[in-house]
Order: sequence, then C-alpha cells, then structure tokens
Amino acid sequence: MVTSTAQGHRSGFACFVGRPNAGKSTLTNALVGSKVAITSSKPQTTRHAIRGIVHRDDAQLVIVDTPGLHRPRTLLGQRLNDIVRETWSEVDVVGFCVPADQKVGPGDRFIAAELTKVAKRTPVIGIITKTDLVSPDQVGEQLLALQEVMEFAELIPVSAVDGFQVATLTDLLVARMPEGPQLYPGGELTDEPETTLVAELIREAALEGVRDELPHSIAVTIEEMIPREGRDDMIDVHALLYVERASQKGIVLGHRGERLKHVGSTARRQIEGLLGTRVYLDLHVKVAKDWQRDPKQLRRLGF
Repeated sequence: MVTSTAQGHRSGFACFVGRPNAGKSTLTNALVGSKVAITSSKPQTTRHAIRGIVHRDDAQLVIVDTPGLHRPRTLLGQRLNDIVRETWSEVDVVGFCVPADQKVGPGDRFIAAELTKVAKRTPVIGIITKTDLVSPDQVGEQLLALQEVMEFAELIPVSAVDGFQVATLTDLLVARMPEGPQLYPGGELTDEPETTLVAELIREAALEGVRDELPHSIAVTIEEMIPREGRDDMIDVHALLYVERASQKGIVLGHRGERLKHVGSTARRQIEGLLGTRVYLDLHVKVAKDWQRDPKQLRRLGF
C-alpha cells in the first residue's frame, strides 16, 4: 500500500534558537497545535530538546525546541549550551527567534556569531516573535535591526499568540526539508516520554508565581507513575521537587504547605489533560544542595 510518503512528501528537522525567553516554546506549541513544550514567564524554562511534530498531507516537520543559549555560569548552564549546539548540527533548518519588544542586544549577536558557523550548510531563518506586543512600525524597525546581525535565508515576523504568519512560517520551514517519508506515526505530537512531560508540567506549575525568588533552582523527578490497582481510570504519580537550599524549600511549600497544594492542583489538571485520565499526584520537596554545580547530582536529575 502506498501512503502519503510518496513523491513530493517532505520530512525533516527544524529547531528554534534564541536568547532565553525569546518565545521559542510558545512558537513550537503554536506550530504543533498542542502544548508539548512548557512555557513560563521565566527565562530558561526549557531544559530538554523537546520535539514537536507538525503533520501535514505534504510534509512532516519535527521541531526540536532547545534551551535558550546563554553565557554559562554553572555546569548546568554549560550542559544546556552543549545541547543547543549538538541540535544545530543535526537539523535541516534553524529558526533564530528574536522578540519584537526587546532591542537586538549582545546576547543576540553572540548567538548570531555561533550561527554563522552553521549557516554555510544549514539555512537560518530570522524570526521576529511576539509581534502582538508592539506596533507595526516597531516590527519594521526590528526587522531592519536583525538584518544587520547576519545574513538570513528568510526573515519573517510572527505572533504565536494571535497566529499571525504562523502558517507562513511553517511553509518556509517545510520548503527547506528534503523529500522523504513520515518519520513518526500520524497521531504523535512529540517523542518525549510521558514521564518527562509530566515532570515539566509540575516544574512549570512550581515556577509560576515565585518570579525572582527561585529562578532555576527547581528540578523535578518522577519516582513512579503507575495505574491505580483495580481501577482503569486513575494513574498515581509520585514526584519529587528538588531545590538547592532549605530556604527555597520554605518558598515552595508556602505557609502551612498552601503553596505546594496549589502547585499540585494546577499541575494535576494539566497532567490529566495530557494523559486523558484522572490523576492522583503525590508531591514532596527535597533539598539537593547546589545541584546545578554538582556533576553527580546533575546526572541523577537527568542532565
């Protein structure tokens, strides 16, 4: 039987890069049409190269969502940067994301300098994100500013929030894919294991509302995720939330554990949506002293 993998079907990998909080995860979710990468008002929320899969009759586009590239200050920071560079070397096209509401700065130039090295063999598309936050004139100014930074294969303004030019961006990415068969089955939206997505949803809930107090000191591991015995409509999830210091544990727990309860109920709703079943979520907070700088602890926490 011949499937749509016949002549003219394109498939391949794209990745979005940019400074932390440049809107890469939100854009990934908009293209895929589902929440596969966690988003947060905090920079550096993404820690894994999560792949979102865009299915079309004529193409399958696999988006690798990388952590934000930054000048690293910890071992974790170095490992995150390594993930980004490894990803760039393996994709068919790179999208360089710069938000419309922030001036093109040294961080963007740092990334552009790195990208110039891969641009010889991999096309780089410049993407102005978050255009819904500024006037059309400011979008125009940002396009001109970005043009100065490096030579792009294409330059496009988009808004993941109101859908502006998201389909056009998909077309531009697909046009740079080689011809080939489907790489993943039709229904799949991501190749991340469910436990990774569940851990990320818990981490996202824990980050909301603590703004600057707890930037990147939170890690989550899923100790166990099993169907409830004797029931086919309930999954038990046991998770550990790691912080670096005892004072941070107090912030996560909140007064009489109220904050952790709120994190648990927010995360549980998201996890139920993801798994399509009822969930019992058991959350505990542990201190793993300075885990971002400790190779042994980084390994244990999955980095």
